[in-house]
Amino acid sequence: MPLPNYFTTAEVAEYLRLKERKVYDLVSQGVIPCVRVTGKLLFPRQRIDLWLMNHLEGDESVSSAIPPVLAGSQDPLLEWALKESGAELALLCNGSGDGVQRLVEGRAMVAGMHIWHAENQNYNDPDTLGLSGMRDLVLIRWAKRQQGLLLAADNPYGITQLGDIVRPGIRVAHRQPDAGVSHLLQSLLTHHHIDARQLTWAPHPSLSEDDLALAIRQGEADIGVGIEAAARRQGLGFIPLQPEHFDLAMRRRHYFEAAMQRLLVFAGSERFRLRAEALGGYDISELGKVVYNA
Repeated sequence: MPLPNYFTTAEVAEYLRLKERKVYDLVSQGVIPCVRVTGKLLFPRQRIDLWLMNHLEGDESVSSAIPPVLAGSQDPLLEWALKESGAELALLCNGSGDGVQRLVEGRAMVAGMHIWHAENQNYNDPDTLGLSGMRDLVLIRWAKRQQGLLLAADNPYGITQLGDIVRPGIRVAHRQPDAGVSHLLQSLLTHHHIDARQLTWAPHPSLSEDDLALAIRQGEADIGVGIEAAARRQGLGFIPLQPEHFDLAMRRRHYFEAAMQRLLVFAGSERFRLRAEALGGYDISELGKVVYNA
C-alpha cells in the first residue's frame, strides 16, 4: 500500500522508529518539518524524507560559508514573501542562468529558475542544466506561473498572437540571454518559424520581469514576453502563451536553514494565498513540493 503524503504523529513515529513522545519533543524544538491543521499535527512525507536524509548524511555539520543569497530569476510573489517573512535572504536577480551558475560555484544558497527545455518539453531539468553532479541537490516547487505577451492596455496594434510581433514598427522588449524567459522566447520563435533578425528589438535588455513591463508602460517598447503578474502590476494588457514552473534549487542542508523554513512556513499562510491571488497568474497548489531530490 502506498505511503500517505502526510503522516500523523503516530505514523511518523513509526516511520522514523521513534516514540511519539520524542516526536513531540522534536516538534517543540522546531527541528522536524510539520504543519498544524485545525490543531492537529501533520508531517509532509517528502519533507520528512529530506530531513531524515539530511541527518543521515550529516549535512548539518558542513561549513556554512555559502552566503545567504537567493539568486536567479526575479519573481514578484517571491520577492514580496522574502520581505514579509523575515527570511533574511539577500536577493540577487540576474536571471535563471546566473542563479544556476552561482549555486554550482557556492556563491548563492538558493537559485530561483524557470528554464524551458524545448528538446524534452519540460522546465528546470537538472541534467540539462548541469546540476546533476550535485549529490545533494533539491528542487522545491514555488509556483506555476503564466507566461504571455505584455502590451499596452489599449493594444493599439491589434495584436492577438505571437506571430504579430513581426509587423513593421513594433519594438520588442527582451531580457538578458541567461534569463529563463529568453530560452522560452527563442523556443517560441523557432516553433512559429520566426527569424529573430526580422524583429525590431528594444535597444537595451530589461533585467527583470518588472523592468520589462515598465519599459512597455513607459513607451520604450511595444511588446514583450513576461509573466501575467508583471503585466497586472503595470496596468498592461496580457495574452497568455504558456504556463511554466518556477522552482527553487538548493543543497539539501540549506532546505533546513532557518531562512528557508521561515519562507516556506510564511508561504503556507492565508495572507500569502491572498497576495498570490491579488498579483494574478499564479497557481500555488504545489508550492513546497519536492520535485527533485538527488
